[in-house]
Amino acid sequence: MIGKKDQRIVAIVWTIGIIVAWELSSYLLKYVLHDPMASTKLPFPQIVAMTFLENWKTLLEAGAVTFSRAAIGFALGASVGILLAVIMSLSKTMERIAFPYLIVSQMIPVLGLAPIIFNIVRDMNVSRIVIAAYITFFPVSVNMLSGLKSVEQDKKDLLFSIAANKFQVYQKLMFPFSMSYLFTGLKIAAPMAVTASILVDMLGSQSGIGVKILYALYSNSANIFWASVFTSAFMGIISFYIVIFVERLCLPWKNADPRKDGVRA
Repeated sequence: MIGKKDQRIVAIVWTIGIIVAWELSSYLLKYVLHDPMASTKLPFPQIVAMTFLENWKTLLEAGAVTFSRAAIGFALGASVGILLAVIMSLSKTMERIAFPYLIVSQMIPVLGLAPIIFNIVRDMNVSRIVIAAYITFFPVSVNMLSGLKSVEQDKKDLLFSIAANKFQVYQKLMFPFSMSYLFTGLKIAAPMAVTASILVDMLGSQSGIGVKILYALYSNSANIFWASVFTSAFMGIISFYIVIFVERLCLPWKNADPRKDGVRA
């Protein structure tokens, strides 16, 4: 098991490695290959960092608009996904009916669905929320259902044998058991919800980080474009670690270090 200190070291090494590789690639493109578009294709990381520092307020304000709508859609989609998983776990018939539709729903590309949703609701904020929810509910539902179905039958039979009802079985056994599965789905869905919200920004919104990216492309502002892209990436990373933080609060035993209890590998 890798300890927290080792994880931090790995993260630092990877970060330094990415920056060094980026710096070398930019240098190679500009000074070795003499590409006239080098500063547009891959500017030096320090230039992007300076651009972010010069425009951090507007970038963070735009990011906050997108992130807040993505968070609402994520919460809504996660709730729908959990509800669907519970319904399908209660009835094999419902699972056979609903699951194929869940699969088919994911065959529709977001870029094709987003304009349809916007034309229906005629509100950019609602469109962001709906698309983020649409992206979220499937991985949450599938992972939650897997967790609920993984509970051993003899454990359920034991609770039924002491006169526990269906609600009590879910409350005392199935929900706690499936929480790790649920958080796996949430960790997948969180960055995807942010990405979906950014895509909706590009449909003609007046605010949001996606608008910054689009305007930078049209105005050929490479530095703003890259600063906006990395702001978007940072938002995705933040969403992922928020879920991890909540998971550690809800499932403290999952992150316990066995070495602290005297257990040796």
